[in-house]
Amino acid sequence: MAITTRSLLDVERLTISYEVNKRWIPAVRDFHLRLRPGQIVGLVGESGSGKSTIALALMRYLSGNGRVESGGLLRFAGEDLLRKSDAEMRRLWAKRVKFVPQNAGAALNPSIKIGPQVAEALKAADAIDGDAAYDTMMRVFHDVRLADPERVAERYPHELSGGMQQRVTIAMALISNPELLIMDEPTTGLDVTTEAAILDLVRGLIAERGTGVIYISHNLGVIAQLCERVVVLYAGEIMEEAPVLDLFQAPRHPYTLGLISSVPKPGQSKRAAPLQSIAGNPPALTRLPGGCVFAERCAWAIDICRDKRPPLEQLADKRAVRCHRWEELSQPHPPTPSPRHQMPAIEIAGRGTTKPIRRPAPDAKSATEQAKSPSIAMGGDLEGGWQADETLLRADNLNKAFPVPRSLRELLARTAPSPIRAVDGVDLHLRAGRTLGLVGESGSGKTTLARLIIGLEERSGGKLELLGMDVRNHVRDRSQDVLSKIQMVFQNPQNSLNPYLSVRQAIRRPLIKLRRFSPAEADAEALALLARVNLRPEYADRYPDELSGGEKQRVAIARAFASDPDLIICDEPVSALDVSVQSAVLNLLAALQDEHGSAYLFISHNLSVVGYLADTIAVMYLGQLVEVGEARELFQAPYHPYSEALVSAIPVADPRHSTARILLSDDLPSAQNLPSGCRFHTRCPRKIGEICEREEPPWRPGDRGHLIRCHIPLEELTSLQSGSNPLEKAD
Repeated sequence: MAITTRSLLDVERLTISYEVNKRWIPAVRDFHLRLRPGQIVGLVGESGSGKSTIALALMRYLSGNGRVESGGLLRFAGEDLLRKSDAEMRRLWAKRVKFVPQNAGAALNPSIKIGPQVAEALKAADAIDGDAAYDTMMRVFHDVRLADPERVAERYPHELSGGMQQRVTIAMALISNPELLIMDEPTTGLDVTTEAAILDLVRGLIAERGTGVIYISHNLGVIAQLCERVVVLYAGEIMEEAPVLDLFQAPRHPYTLGLISSVPKPGQSKRAAPLQSIAGNPPALTRLPGGCVFAERCAWAIDICRDKRPPLEQLADKRAVRCHRWEELSQPHPPTPSPRHQMPAIEIAGRGTTKPIRRPAPDAKSATEQAKSPSIAMGGDLEGGWQADETLLRADNLNKAFPVPRSLRELLARTAPSPIRAVDGVDLHLRAGRTLGLVGESGSGKTTLARLIIGLEERSGGKLELLGMDVRNHVRDRSQDVLSKIQMVFQNPQNSLNPYLSVRQAIRRPLIKLRRFSPAEADAEALALLARVNLRPEYADRYPDELSGGEKQRVAIARAFASDPDLIICDEPVSALDVSVQSAVLNLLAALQDEHGSAYLFISHNLSVVGYLADTIAVMYLGQLVEVGEARELFQAPYHPYSEALVSAIPVADPRHSTARILLSDDLPSAQNLPSGCRFHTRCPRKIGEICEREEPPWRPGDRGHLIRCHIPLEELTSLQSGSNPLEKAD
């Protein structure tokens, strides 16, 4: 596609307000943007910065209480969108301007099959129907790499995976060959492999069709790898705008620098240094300061920053920045940051004293020693680490099979369908004070394994021991002592916190029920726990809807630590958080582990996050573990071919970084109809022949307890993977 300098979208002086309690609140102020055909511009910033509001305003799709203030300019392909009627905008939405939402499942109609939904979008755009519409739909499904598109067209949305749903929404957006595409967090919450495939898809299709794209995300790795220019937003204002390479190499604004520094890099560990983070919270839109909106959180703020609002300065190198001190901060030796904003000293996990572990009262008599198959030690004695040799948690041959209801045909034939084998023969043990990271795609069995350990699901087979004592199957059958020793932090604190309980009440409950504190003792300890998660005492009387996402997760962590547990299961605890909040929560978890000596089972699809916090990483695929090793080993060859694909899909927050992408074909097979032999052979790019299809692969031991379940010898894997480290920069 030939490069063009003509403008597709021009936005100037755009101010957007919402009416709240009969008062108009400016949510976005003086926003500007210029987009060319075939260009991808990224919008980044914390939650509440105005990204989604801008997307809706560009679509002219604000809610009833929202409006674009007079004096702004919004021109698409030379046409003034602010002057268009609703009917004219609907014609634009049908063909020329498309939107891809974050939650594809919510955007698709659950009562209509995929085919008719996509055909309806095509008919609205091109007024074609019948065979022509079906052929066009199949072609676009092929473009977005939907496996078996004919069957997908006959399915309902709930019968598709998250990645397939997102590909359908992208297909619906692209089917009319739009000129402008606005994508609002389209890959948030998806597996790294699915995310990588979708980003490759977007990059390729945009280059081919010349569509201009506004890409909204808080994932700086995605922005760095996908976008040409980046606009950084904070509290409704542009802080900085620059070409992507310039922005990441030499950020001019302290807020941009804070965001980039908050991202854990692949291979970065808590044992080296804590992550940088941005102290404080964005200002309320109803109480914006008179000076710079970022001044209260800025490490370099001086009096002028608090007294005078900085202008958005246009720089000579196609950049813009809103900061009084950007020239000083761009020097080789910038000014010293304010002490109150410098990173607090956080004792790195592993340098304290091992927590004395109190054995819980057994749920049953002590487990007898018996001959065991080789098990996998999670969290051994690493350099500088905890010196606790005692196994805290042990799982032997853990299984969970979900029965599938019989269909009418099976009822008549008196046959039973195969169960869904979500967890299938998992052996592991975890030592005190250690962190085991568990990674794998959606459907690999990670969350089911966690629910078996916590007791929210009953295991179909296998044994679970806590400090050598049998642990009963379901949480309702476990003693209070055992319940106090295992706690869980969920992905969405909004759903895990009772909206009718204050923060104080939420934290008091485990203190009273599990640790048998008096009400007065529980109140005092609740305030102490809030202090440990860096929340002020006044938060005790607030309710969940009065807290930000990061504050809610801190409360959930404080509640988990209230029972003084030996093991905390963290299921995607930072996946929905902004990068600045994510870094603060990760630092908090590392510091609390150092203080309490608790072990973590940390589940995430973000390998950089897992690699930062974990001592050991286990990779799970279709109910089985396929690789286990020290965290630092997982980012170096040899690795299992599945792990290789996961690592290669990590979007690194550096535009200069180029990955040797390992593409996986098709989607994850069904856990109801597991492949024979190696379960990964249907997607494996390194399959060596029929042995992979027929025989279960053996565990192959490597250095320092590294184990890989694969038919390929480790020496051969190393040779195959040498020189193609997915985390090495291309020349």
